[in-house]
Amino acid sequence: MTVLLKNQDWVPTLNITSNVSGAVKAAREGDIVVIVDVIDMSTTVETALDAGAIDVFGASPDCVSTPVKVNPEKIGYFAGKKALKNDTELVIATEPRLASKKERRDNIQLALTGIKRSGAEIETIISNLGAEIVKLVDFEGKVVLVITDTGGVAYDAAYNHGAPKVITGTVARTFKKSGVKPAKESAQRAIRAAQKFKTGITLVAASSNSYEDVLAAEHIGKLIIEEGFLEI
Repeated sequence: MTVLLKNQDWVPTLNITSNVSGAVKAAREGDIVVIVDVIDMSTTVETALDAGAIDVFGASPDCVSTPVKVNPEKIGYFAGKKALKNDTELVIATEPRLASKKERRDNIQLALTGIKRSGAEIETIISNLGAEIVKLVDFEGKVVLVITDTGGVAYDAAYNHGAPKVITGTVARTFKKSGVKPAKESAQRAIRAAQKFKTGITLVAASSNSYEDVLAAEHIGKLIIEEGFLEI
C-alpha cells in the first residue's frame, strides 16, 4: 500500500519518542499517538483485534506514580459507552498476571467506577498475556479495556491530553499474524488514522528502559516511511 498526500495543506510528520512524557507531548501537539508496549499491552491489543474485538482502549491502574494527569475513570466510562452502543460486553485485561481475579479487580477501581457509571456490563477480567489471551475468552464483537502499569498509563496520558486518536503497535507474534505482519499492520493502522485526522504520527516506546519497545517503535517507524507516508 502506497500512501499519497492529497491535501497540500497537510504536511505529514513522523516522530519517535518514549515514556509517558513523550506520549503527553505528542498528544498536545495534535499527533496520532501509537503506544508500543511489546510485553505485553500492545501485543494483547493486537491479539484481541485479531480475535474479533470491535474496539480497544488502554488505561492506568489506580496506584501509579506519574508526573502527568491520567484519568482511568474517564476511559472506563467511554469504553463502557462504546460497548453499550454496540450492544456488547466489556472484557478487561490487566495485571498482576498471576494474581487472583479479586487482586486484579482491587487494582483497577477507578476504571471500574467509570464502567459502572456508563451502565455497561463486564464479561470478565483476565490477565494481560499478549498472544495467549485468546485462550482465556472469546473476543468476537467485544470491547476490550487493557489496564497496565506501562502501556496502559502511556495510553491514558495521551488520551487525556487531547490526542485525536490513540492506538497501539507491536512487532510480536499475535493470534493470526507472525513475521513482519504485526508491525506492518501497526504501521498501516497509524497511517489510516493520520489520514483521517490530517495529523502527524508519533510512535511512543512505552518505556525507554525497555529495549524491545524502543527497537519496535523504530521498526514500525521505518515501515511507515516505506509505505510512503512522508511523501508529498
